[in-house]
Amino acid sequence: MSSDAEMSVFGEAAPYLRKPERERIECQNKPFDAKSAVFVVDPKELFVKGTLQSKDGGKATVKTDVVTVKDDEVFPMNPPKFDKIEDMAMMTHLNEAAVLYNLKERYAAWMIYTYSGLFCVTVNPYKWLPVYNQEVVVAYRGKKRQEAPPHIFSISDNAYQFMLTDGATSSLLITF
Repeated sequence: MSSDAEMSVFGEAAPYLRKPERERIECQNKPFDAKSAVFVVDPKELFVKGTLQSKDGGKATVKTDVVTVKDDEVFPMNPPKFDKIEDMAMMTHLNEAAVLYNLKERYAAWMIYTYSGLFCVTVNPYKWLPVYNQEVVVAYRGKKRQEAPPHIFSISDNAYQFMLTDGATSSLLITF
């Protein structure tokens, strides 16, 4: 993971690509109980965070505002060290709720690019962010994917580098 000093090459785009180290450390050190921290299905928000109170006879009582739901509507939550994680394939619990929560949290912090294994997921911010200038292009040039925050420039530069070394055996798929 890049230090704050290493992120300076991204210029004004840096806070849109990766949060400062102090902020990441604060998030990672929040209290967390892996046995009771869960996501639960919510009709308005899709999933919300909650604390598992009890399980009995196929029902689970979860403290959000305190709801009782079916067992299959409760999903384990990842520890705080995974909050706003750049590659969701690294999560302990990879479920729909955890993925959507991570994308929502990153989007709320204007970090619109997130890796999911081999894929780069982008959530359209519907506004211009300063992450598409020449300074950012140069900052990604020649870097391996894990050496910089998620970005379409990383994907494209890596594909270009593979084309140069492997010939025409590489491909790139972009979907909308």
